[in-house]
Amino acid sequence: MNSIEVESKTTSVPEEADKTEYWVFGYGSLVWKPPPAYNKKVPGYIKGHVRRFWQACTFNYQNQRSTDHRGTIEKPGRVVTLIPIEEWKLLDDFHDHKEDDVTWGIAYKISEEDIKEMMDYLDYREKNGYTIHYLDVYQLGSGEPIVKNAMVYIGTTKNEEYVGPAPLNSLALQICECPSGSNREYLFKLASALREIAPDAYDGHLFDLEERVKNMIKKSETS
Repeated sequence: MNSIEVESKTTSVPEEADKTEYWVFGYGSLVWKPPPAYNKKVPGYIKGHVRRFWQACTFNYQNQRSTDHRGTIEKPGRVVTLIPIEEWKLLDDFHDHKEDDVTWGIAYKISEEDIKEMMDYLDYREKNGYTIHYLDVYQLGSGEPIVKNAMVYIGTTKNEEYVGPAPLNSLALQICECPSGSNREYLFKLASALREIAPDAYDGHLFDLEERVKNMIKKSETS
């Protein structure tokens, strides 16, 4: 398995991509909100990474241009990114992660005729600090990857929107109180979609935050 960062996004098809097959692996909003054009979608997982709500998302009111409509500069929302497991071990996380844990998502196959348009679309959609990497995608019972070198958008720990770990209640409150409200929707839809594509899989970080945010909403409605 390899991971190659593209230093800056362009509208061209990445040189590392297989010119006969184009695959994009989604582990965040792409799981429940797919790209507008794809030929096939396959549930699967990647190895060696941890999914965390450690990426900020904001709305810039100065020029009225939103990066993702899930937060403001004063009250940014949170979205997921992937942290390489060896890097994650050096960080102070509030959730555990087992060596054999994997990150579930969906791989989308995009036709050669659509790839240029879809790369433009995805580059814009994932512009909030994300860069392109290449990872293998697996399915249960398959020793070999079902997709090699799928494109994956990752916000590394060096990008300007990376905010890192936070106490769980603080993180849940940040998601819950995000002004647009859609940050909750992002969390809930991702958790629901993952239960559908991998009923036996468990993402402790995601599901814990889901429960905390729901409890906060319930408490606010009854107070």
